[in-house]
Amino acid sequence: MSDTQPGKSPEQAPEATTPDPAEAEGATRTAVPAPAEPVDAGAPAAEALTPVDPRLLVREQGFAGYLTDFKRRIKGGELGSIPVLVGLVVIWAIFETTTGRFLDPSNLTNIAQYIVGPGLIATGIVFVLLLGEIDLSVGSVAGLTAALTSVLAVKQELNEGLAVLLGLLAAAAIGALHGFFFARIGVPAFVVTLAGFLGWSGLQLYVMGNTLSINNISGGVVHSLNNTYFSDIAAAYGLALVTVAAHLGSQLLDRRRRRAVELPHRPLSEVLLRSGVVAALAFVTAWMLNQEAGLPLGLTVFVGVVVLAAFVLKRTTYGRQVFAVGGGVEAARRAGINVVWVRISVFTVSGFLGGLGGLFIASQAGVADSNLGGGDTLMLAIAAAVIGGTSLFGGRGTPWSALIGILVIQSIMTGLYMSGSSSDAVQSMITGVVLLAAVVIDSVSRRTQKTAGRA
Repeated sequence: MSDTQPGKSPEQAPEATTPDPAEAEGATRTAVPAPAEPVDAGAPAAEALTPVDPRLLVREQGFAGYLTDFKRRIKGGELGSIPVLVGLVVIWAIFETTTGRFLDPSNLTNIAQYIVGPGLIATGIVFVLLLGEIDLSVGSVAGLTAALTSVLAVKQELNEGLAVLLGLLAAAAIGALHGFFFARIGVPAFVVTLAGFLGWSGLQLYVMGNTLSINNISGGVVHSLNNTYFSDIAAAYGLALVTVAAHLGSQLLDRRRRRAVELPHRPLSEVLLRSGVVAALAFVTAWMLNQEAGLPLGLTVFVGVVVLAAFVLKRTTYGRQVFAVGGGVEAARRAGINVVWVRISVFTVSGFLGGLGGLFIASQAGVADSNLGGGDTLMLAIAAAVIGGTSLFGGRGTPWSALIGILVIQSIMTGLYMSGSSSDAVQSMITGVVLLAAVVIDSVSRRTQKTAGRA
């Protein structure tokens, strides 16, 4: 506060000093320089320094700016999905060179079908990994869901649609139970889901009884999941068009909102370029599918689930809470986030998607058997999420990681089969190497980000 009293001019203001020695023993009387001459009230105030977002500078520099920003991200460990996308291109190029028919529409359509079941399970795993936790029960939940649905529909002659609904509700309830023991009781997620892995596998065998396998009802709901195609070419192209339109609309809406509040926003040219890339991928995929039977229902469901999950995690308060809990539980709790609810809900999502993936696996196999969900189902789902770019340390990832990761794994398996090296030993070794590489990249990336001050 100024020492100038009301009614006095600045020249009449007394010189400011430290307290008198008589008032504070041992204090030294020090004169303080008088304040500078006040600025005339009519003069404009000094312009405040406003920090400029580096993204604005990058975009003002055009392509050179983007190249500079790309180099900065790489040096800072912000790799994103770049390694796995490069790896996918390399895998496809190698197998196309060795087989000469890997990129045929028929083969790519088969790959698109095979990734649905494990991919849905991996999408649920992504939610759990974002918390920095693990769910070891999803394979057993997938098998139990398929077993319950088949027993109710075939043996108990319940309406198959209702049987499917009950099976999925049971899967969600199992996930919520795991979340309750973890979040409310405090049992480590590893232990809870490991117990679930063992317990639900046993319940799967108990439910099926003496029947080792149950055939799907011909033309029924489960049978149709993997065998329904939209053969009209308008279906695939229409879905591609809707996808591009939705992407473009989302980008334009986000640009308008950020521009309205004077936040950094993408220029219109960049929005159009990004949408053009999405359009090229979407319509090439639609063309490929139309070369065979058309648009598969399974792929439509899988992509729809991934898009919905990505929207929830990126655009909703709940999604931000999931990332916040994964980034730091105590900080999230102090921010007012209901950590218990977030944890329980995440495991519920994982259980539900595990059950849905199990139904698609049963549809693809034609039967629900006692081995469904066993073997390497769990490991492939976890590997897909991690290979796709989801961090094992929590707080970083996207549902698109599940799609990209399972596409990498299935491409390797299909390519090995076509090249005559389809043994389980070779597939497991190569998948293990790819998984280790993904984890190493993630670890190095996090360490680089800490060094760069971006962790």
